[in-house]
Amino acid sequence: MEGSVLEVAATAFALLMEPSRLVFLFAGVLIGLALGVIPGLGGIVGMALLLPFTFDMDPYSAFAFLLGMGSVVTTSDTIPAVLFGVPGTTGSAATILDGHPLAKKGQAGRAFGAAYTASLIGGVFGALLLAVSIPILRPVMLYLGSPELLAFAVLGLSMVAVLSGSSPLRGLAAAGFGLMIAMVGSDPQVGELRCTLGTLSLWDCLPLVPVTLGLFALPELADMAIERRTIAGDSKIDSRSGQWQGVKDTFRNWWLVIRCAWIGATLGAIPGIGAAVIDWIAYGHAARTEKGADKTFGTGDIRGVIASEASNNAKEGGALVPTIAFGVPGSASMAILLGAFLVHGLIPGPDMLTRNLDVTYTMVWSVALANILGAGLCFAFSDQFAKIALIRQPIIMPLILTVIFVGAFQGSRQWGDLYTLLFFGVLGWIMKRQGWPRPPLILGVVLGDIVERYLFISVSRYGADWLMRPVVAVVFVIALWGLARPLLREVRAAGGIAGMFSGLGKPRFDVGSVFYLGFIGLILAMVIEATGWKFDAKITPLIVGCFTLAVAAFSLINHTLRQGSAKGDSAQARATKSLHLDLKADTTLETGVMLKRAAVFLAWLLAFLGLMAMIGMLPTSALFVILYMRIEGREKWTLVLSCSAGLTFFSYVLFERLLSIPWPRTVIGAWFPALKDLIPSL
Repeated sequence: MEGSVLEVAATAFALLMEPSRLVFLFAGVLIGLALGVIPGLGGIVGMALLLPFTFDMDPYSAFAFLLGMGSVVTTSDTIPAVLFGVPGTTGSAATILDGHPLAKKGQAGRAFGAAYTASLIGGVFGALLLAVSIPILRPVMLYLGSPELLAFAVLGLSMVAVLSGSSPLRGLAAAGFGLMIAMVGSDPQVGELRCTLGTLSLWDCLPLVPVTLGLFALPELADMAIERRTIAGDSKIDSRSGQWQGVKDTFRNWWLVIRCAWIGATLGAIPGIGAAVIDWIAYGHAARTEKGADKTFGTGDIRGVIASEASNNAKEGGALVPTIAFGVPGSASMAILLGAFLVHGLIPGPDMLTRNLDVTYTMVWSVALANILGAGLCFAFSDQFAKIALIRQPIIMPLILTVIFVGAFQGSRQWGDLYTLLFFGVLGWIMKRQGWPRPPLILGVVLGDIVERYLFISVSRYGADWLMRPVVAVVFVIALWGLARPLLREVRAAGGIAGMFSGLGKPRFDVGSVFYLGFIGLILAMVIEATGWKFDAKITPLIVGCFTLAVAAFSLINHTLRQGSAKGDSAQARATKSLHLDLKADTTLETGVMLKRAAVFLAWLLAFLGLMAMIGMLPTSALFVILYMRIEGREKWTLVLSCSAGLTFFSYVLFERLLSIPWPRTVIGAWFPALKDLIPSL
């Protein structure tokens, strides 16, 4: 297509404004908002679900439909993150740290207002970057190789120092454990099976969705059940006034929005970084640069919500840059979008910047308009969403748990997903209770495989010369400074090196010490098993494992010998007790009562898995809602049956008919095969 860029952009806008294409864009936005609210689904599922419907559309309508969906998933995923502490997608995990505490204070409306405004600005910023940068970034993207991608991953890992808060040693140990978890499965170099426990489900590493839901979702739901409270407790809900306060907060922190949107769009354009880590990097940047953040982040600071959400939506525009310019997907959902290119006879690359430039700019307009529509719809209905925080716990708990179980299962669609969810749910609850930061762990899980893969490729192809590449050197210096800065601050707070080894007292053993010993034992077992692997498969796990053991052992010594450090692991922890970049476990219950209620909640989770194995997912969903609401809440039968029927119908339509999830084989299905024709989930 000939003509100036502005003329082509205007033509593309006119093409998109045709009523039929606007209808497809609006439909995509509605579907994307719905998928974002349901934990475990997200853009990948949406792209796979909608792609077949685009075969008979023209390219403009097809990409409006698909990008309308993909652009707003990270707008509505704020709703479960704020209300329940449950990430709607893996990209909203950082939003939980300040969004959920705001909901507990009755300020869910304020969190929504700030999140939607930041998402809108970030999404439009990402589209703008896409519009102006494709021709400019093309030579830059061609220059980036495995060493540069490795450097960017290491830069992401340097955020561990910030996200560890007042527990730097615990944070480093948690990140090391996350890196070890990321190496579970088939080794990318020689195909060695590592720590698979003889199960097929672990051959392809641990799925990220169950790990994230386990670490961040189940502990919050467990605490809600233990405390037997609504989300907002006794606080009043801020409605429209709270939303406008959130909008004002966003524009008051406009420079933070722009910075985090730039981070999201830039990192989104780098293949392999992934959506699950971008919001953490933006959150860590805000925690490091914003005034007073070390005292307020993690307790309900609106700036934490703004930083995470601005980067979230901006990354979609960035991810389109390598997808359009080189045919290299910038994210997993972009890989499915490439299928739409092939279906409509489009070839990513130079043609998209010349002959098919109108299609490219249609994508730009689709992303921008989708963000505007998505934010507008969320603003219109967030008043109703905020009131969910007042619903009684026995009513809302079984509904959320059922959706979480299904969302976790649909990742790789194996029983191992549910076991992973339960394991990390228990681990996350204990970490929260013991003051261990969870963000470094998930950061290690996300980046571990990336670091190992690109390190192997860089060394194999370039030897030691890859360290001398300019971009690599600069990024490594920034990353090392990011890691060293909090450690130097800790040394100063302790009064120098000598001060770090002073103030030791008699050993003090408690529940935290038991958790330390269990943690060290698990890492040690993984290291011992790694010694029997082939050299290429074991070198990275052994280095990471030994480092993690050393850090955990030193942290244990601090915990048991340093007086007055029950909640910290260093002098820095005592100096900055208020800094803890994770949700805090606040409870007034006696330990015995808390543990008893926690055991009851765990029993409910195990009962769900047992029922699912016996009678299948859909019957279990219906029965679980009935049992929980009647036993835990003594709710009226009319309410119980209506909730059970509504959830079962919703699950059947979405998971059975639309997504066609292949449910695992059940005991009753094996005994009575004829029943499978009546109830497919058996």
